[in-house]
Amino acid sequence: MTPERKNRLEFVLNNRQNDLTVILENVFDPHNISAVIRTCDAVGIMEIYVLNTINPNHFRYNDYASSSASKWVVINQYSDTKACIDAVRKKYNMIYSTHLNESSKDLFELDLTQSTALVFGNERFGVSEEILSYCDGNFIIPQAGMIRSLNISVACAVSLYEAFRQKNTQNHYKQKKITNEEQSNLLKLWDEERLSNEIV
Repeated sequence: MTPERKNRLEFVLNNRQNDLTVILENVFDPHNISAVIRTCDAVGIMEIYVLNTINPNHFRYNDYASSSASKWVVINQYSDTKACIDAVRKKYNMIYSTHLNESSKDLFELDLTQSTALVFGNERFGVSEEILSYCDGNFIIPQAGMIRSLNISVACAVSLYEAFRQKNTQNHYKQKKITNEEQSNLLKLWDEERLSNEIV
């Protein structure tokens, strides 16, 4: 590993946020999943959760659309809602879903500096009633147009960059959040990934 590459990887790891994640529920379009992964990497998210209860074998992602971001973000796949939520609850304190009802908050009212998981649902039907029952609250992205919804990858990007803004204001990106052991393990994993690609 060259010194330049090591410095770049260490910079990325120093900015990784282990208190923010995304849950994608029954998202079918692999390009949407790939775009979400790319945004997650951009804001320093370490892992995401892909839940597919309809067709568990459907998930795939497109390296072109994600610009190979899938190499840098851990993808946890689940086919059971409760198992997925249980896993998320072990690491994150709050779970908010993108869903419109009488109690939904404006995205900009959420405190995204705390340990949080954001749920984004199916392109057609949104978040299911089952997963809503596990969430701590719902939020909407304010809009001024006729169409009241955004493409899922766009909605995710808007939400995550609001989290980025809040966390950056609170200097979260100046505080290393992963342990030295985690950093060493990821450096080794990422270098092995590079070597594997070179061999292929």
